[in-house]
Amino acid sequence: MSIGLLYERSENDENGIKLTAEQLGIDLTFIPFRKIAVSIGKSGFCITSKGKNYTDIIKNVAVVLNRAQSKNRRLYAANTMEVVGKKVINPSSIEFMCYSKFRTLMHLWAVGLPIPKTVYVPCDPFDTTKDGRKIRNESDIADLLEQEIGSEIVIKPDAGTHGKGIVLSKNREELLANIGQTEQSIINPVGVVAQELIEKWFYDLRIIVYKEKNRDPVCHPIAMARAGFSDFRTNTFLGNLVFDAKLPQHIRELTVRCGKALGREHEAWVFAMDAMINVGKNKSADDDTLKAELSKAGASWEPVKKVKRDDLRLQNFKAWNTQLEAAVNNYKATEPYAKIKGIIEENIEANRTHIVFHEANSCPEFWEQTRTIIGMNVAIPLLKGAQSLIDQ
Repeated sequence: MSIGLLYERSENDENGIKLTAEQLGIDLTFIPFRKIAVSIGKSGFCITSKGKNYTDIIKNVAVVLNRAQSKNRRLYAANTMEVVGKKVINPSSIEFMCYSKFRTLMHLWAVGLPIPKTVYVPCDPFDTTKDGRKIRNESDIADLLEQEIGSEIVIKPDAGTHGKGIVLSKNREELLANIGQTEQSIINPVGVVAQELIEKWFYDLRIIVYKEKNRDPVCHPIAMARAGFSDFRTNTFLGNLVFDAKLPQHIRELTVRCGKALGREHEAWVFAMDAMINVGKNKSADDDTLKAELSKAGASWEPVKKVKRDDLRLQNFKAWNTQLEAAVNNYKATEPYAKIKGIIEENIEANRTHIVFHEANSCPEFWEQTRTIIGMNVAIPLLKGAQSLIDQ
């Protein structure tokens, strides 16, 4: 029985999983999950594209790595594969939990893990009556959020990614305007999710935690720090830089507890936990100095961005990957990188008990940055976790 790699499109992460499987001598079966037909009926179950029937291929798969990028497709994919008898990393119950920021935080909060104060209001900003009238609820929602959080309030799409749609309100006027712009959508199905503003300084953390069957969960000892001053959001999709940062034992232990809270009874899983350090005034450098060093580091990052854009990855992935690794290593060898990394690590250590976890990613992107910056190839725990689930 083989391991199935289910994906929407063959992007860098999927190509990286294929390359890693080759290096580990692991047999992979490829399962597309976009332009296909999933059929159920009296004649049974089948999955077909316009030119190929995958039904028998899937029958010979024991475990599926669910790499569908759309959260909704990933839910469908996990449930579909499980119903036809396949084990999945990550399973549908985990995908359902991680689909929603609020559901994720409920599970972390329930076992006493540190999270930002988070409020969910099930009411939408606008209701429409049967006769077509619009009822405006912004003021009532704002009252509830201010009552529970205070004045500085962050509103987030419950199923959003990459920092999209996250807005900060510093006063009542901004809060009403931001609530009014919150619309029902695929990334915000119903209601409003809001959080207190965490004083995280100029960086946040992405931490990898994983588990194989019959083994204890493992937190990778190095986090990826996403850093910048351009926005209160430090997501890399908004143009911020990345650095590696060693984690104190206390934070590693908390991250393992996060994994257990979300993985629950499942035997193998992989998460990327997003966390912030509530630094407050406890800073180890002045912002002007940091901005100057970040500007220098940004210039060193430009060659990496150039490689990322290079179409060579579409023709010769291995050759492109070699260029990517060389460019990232050059970036990490610069003096500004070392200075900023040192400041981040010192600050994490000084504020290690002030960490809060705010999101869990069940299908993290990893090949371009997580792997090259912190040395964590997520393909390895994915593949080894799948292997551990196959009955010998």
